[in-house]
Amino acid sequence: MSDAQAPEKRRAPVKEGKESKKESKEGDERHEAIYRAVSDAIVEQRLKPGARLREDALADVFGISRTGIRKILQRLALEQLVTLTPRRGASVTRPTADEAKDVFDARQLIECGLMPDVARRMGEKEAAELREMARQERQALRSGQQSVAIRLSADFHVRLAQLSGNATLAEFVERLCSRSSLILAVYGHRGHLGCESHDHDDLIGYLEAGNGERAKAFMSRHLKAIEASLSMVEEEESAPDLQQIFGG
Repeated sequence: MSDAQAPEKRRAPVKEGKESKKESKEGDERHEAIYRAVSDAIVEQRLKPGARLREDALADVFGISRTGIRKILQRLALEQLVTLTPRRGASVTRPTADEAKDVFDARQLIECGLMPDVARRMGEKEAAELREMARQERQALRSGQQSVAIRLSADFHVRLAQLSGNATLAEFVERLCSRSSLILAVYGHRGHLGCESHDHDDLIGYLEAGNGERAKAFMSRHLKAIEASLSMVEEEESAPDLQQIFGG
């Protein structure tokens, strides 16, 4: 049998090596770090509502492709921290007074309704976890880390929703808390989250005692106090200096 007629040998499938897996992991970690940097800049108001986020400029600042930046902006858009507009591109979401009311109305309906379920499932371990989160939030606020305190407060509410056992509603609460973080960062007051510093600890006490109805009523007052503290004054749109914000 001639060489031309010889059966073609099958090539063994190329297995993904450790190096490529490592590069993929490092790429994911890099994208996560950039996502967190942009998210923090929005919550800290270094990126103002309405500010344009050009893909090419962000790609230059962070040293990654525009495709990578686009994926990060799409993720931020899902959390409604960024708005994507055809032909205009991405910009920091500018929440309105009506949107803020809608968000807090939705939180009232869902989070308050989950409290009886959370109370039934609350144990010593869960209560200790929540108290530690509340402690970290107070510490961040005392240290002047407003954006960190806002994020920790949101994390506290998301964790409460997760403890209800309803994963679908917990995911919805997570998105609402992300929008609330932007609203609170833009229209809240520096050094204060719109509620008493001990509110979360008081809420844990009701839940740990199994008093779901009391926790439900307390959560309602808690959310109303935060909403009432907002000062809905809109600022003029401006172009951000991305190099100055992220270059250092």
